[in-house]
Amino acid sequence: MARLAPAVAALRVAVRRTLRDYSGRTVLVACSGGPDSLALAATVAFVAPRSGVRAGLVTVDHDLQPGSADQARRVADWAEQAGFDPVEAVAVRVTGEGGPEAAARTARYAALAQAAHRHGADAVLLGHTRDDQAETVLLALARGAGPAGLSGMPAVREHDGVRMVRPLLAVSRAQTNAVCAELGLTVWADPHNVDPTYARARVRADVLPTLVGALGAGVVDNLARTAALLAADNAALDGFAAAALDQARSDGAGSGIAVSVLAAHPSAVRTRMLHRWARELGAPGSALAARHIDALDALVTRWRGQKAVYLPGAIEVVRRDGVLVATRATGEPVAIGEAVDRSVAVGDTAGQPVASRSRKVVR
Repeated sequence: MARLAPAVAALRVAVRRTLRDYSGRTVLVACSGGPDSLALAATVAFVAPRSGVRAGLVTVDHDLQPGSADQARRVADWAEQAGFDPVEAVAVRVTGEGGPEAAARTARYAALAQAAHRHGADAVLLGHTRDDQAETVLLALARGAGPAGLSGMPAVREHDGVRMVRPLLAVSRAQTNAVCAELGLTVWADPHNVDPTYARARVRADVLPTLVGALGAGVVDNLARTAALLAADNAALDGFAAAALDQARSDGAGSGIAVSVLAAHPSAVRTRMLHRWARELGAPGSALAARHIDALDALVTRWRGQKAVYLPGAIEVVRRDGVLVATRATGEPVAIGEAVDRSVAVGDTAGQPVASRSRKVVR
């Protein structure tokens, strides 16, 4: 019996662990045709039938370069031959703020979530690897991100009611490339991945290799481990903040939150309480910045009779009789939950799928 290539075995173990949670259900693989997502797709095609999981595949055409529609068609054709059902190629229009990378990501996640809803899928599997995680941490460091940003990409995150799952975060990019070579898969090289216009491409081509050269190959593992450790700490602090916010609401604050409860908590918990409350009020996450939370915190810890704090979404917050109270710019009170809570969504605005340009293959 031929020995299974180590990289193939490693991916099968990672995917099998993920699919154990979806026995008897449907998942979709997001596949661009690049080495990471293609290696994931090929592994799912092998493991899913043996795990009692129905597996489909979605490829997203961002229409950002010549030949993108042809590439999406090639991926869809391969997926049909590999036994995926359903198979769908979806074209999206990339628009909006935040730069081309962010806009494309927003459009892609919206399209993937909508595809999952169409096909009754419980999850979409994404091909991000340990190397992607290390790059994400470095980019977050460069932006001066806090613990949430430095936690990197979560293994599971909900978007629009759909679980976005990353089975390969413990797998290296070298292993996904090795799987593609071992299985004879034709890999698509996305030119955006080597375009120095994009910060991630520069980190991938220059920054991370320089760090590896200076500090050793363990840098990638250590950055990914840092993300995992911070994610655990951040989840715990978020849990404390959620419970404390409930207490602040129930402490005679009515629709507001009690300053006395906020002030009783350390900064790491208090600022999370304020951030969570601002999101519940309807402040969009894409516009809610550290300066807004700092201004809210000043109403609690540096109170000098200052006037209202203005949050994105036309929300005013004032301190009145020991309570933080939120109103609309029109003067109307804000009702918690009146706005859609998108705290776990990836992006908020741009890139809606263009259904008329979608290609579906459903056997």
